[in-house]
Amino acid sequence: MSGLMLLDTPSLYFRAFFGVPESVKAPDGTPVNAVRGLVDMIARLVQDRRPERLVCCMDADWRPAFRVEALPSYKAHRVAEDGGDQTPDALEAQLPVIDQVLDAFGLARAGVPGYEADDVIGTLAVRGAADGPVDIVTGDRDLFQLVDDRAPVRVLYTARGIRNLQVMGEKEVADKYGIPGRGYGDYATLRGDPSDGLPGVPGVGDKTAAALVTRFGSVEGILAALDAGTDEGFPAGARRRMEAAREYLAAAETVVRVVTDIDAPELAGLDDRLPAEPRDAEALVRLADTWNLSSPVNRLLNALSR
Repeated sequence: MSGLMLLDTPSLYFRAFFGVPESVKAPDGTPVNAVRGLVDMIARLVQDRRPERLVCCMDADWRPAFRVEALPSYKAHRVAEDGGDQTPDALEAQLPVIDQVLDAFGLARAGVPGYEADDVIGTLAVRGAADGPVDIVTGDRDLFQLVDDRAPVRVLYTARGIRNLQVMGEKEVADKYGIPGRGYGDYATLRGDPSDGLPGVPGVGDKTAAALVTRFGSVEGILAALDAGTDEGFPAGARRRMEAAREYLAAAETVVRVVTDIDAPELAGLDDRLPAEPRDAEALVRLADTWNLSSPVNRLLNALSR
């Protein structure tokens, strides 16, 4: 049994949308594959992991202004013609239903204007670790930067599916990437991440990024070494590359680093206790009938009642 479970809900419903056939529809023909898949994922997590508390963390802003201001390329390739994101229409139509179903169950749902779900997760993880272990469920490697064996805070990584979660703590991150266990954010800054429009330092790949983070501890440590004028600890050619990338490094640190100290009313007094019964049973029955969700809804009800 874990204390607090934090769901990277957008990561999960995107996985559900692409993993469950779009032929799964409501009686009116509306696709409900993402809704059904997400509810089933939550049911499996509750059944297998038995968290005492759970929060469905949401993107109130998928491309926050403070990150775009720091690095204009951040997620720029995902911007649609209308300025929004490129969420498929069939998924976009299901997002309000997801909100309604989560609310009818009484599952805590949290998003903060100007921040991504990652930042909500980071803030709640740091806050929640004071009361016990925290499990973060995500398919996003950026959240590996939050692992902390002292708390403990772990990532349950969904790359192999909900039934085959990879439990990532500091040791697992260190073993996989050859870096200090809490150094993933600095490693990603150096190496880059094309999926987020993060270019990385030209000429710096996985091995060099790992060597630099291991030697200097952080991007801040690398910059301090540059300021000190030392060549010690820099692989061949790396010091020159770091010097040329100073502007990028300063900007990328703001982009990559997950915010862990959001002060917002949306997170104050959040009731994250896992409900034993739905908050609004009538609404849940109505939603299940309307959207062809009876089977996944019943599976989650059974998991919650145990």
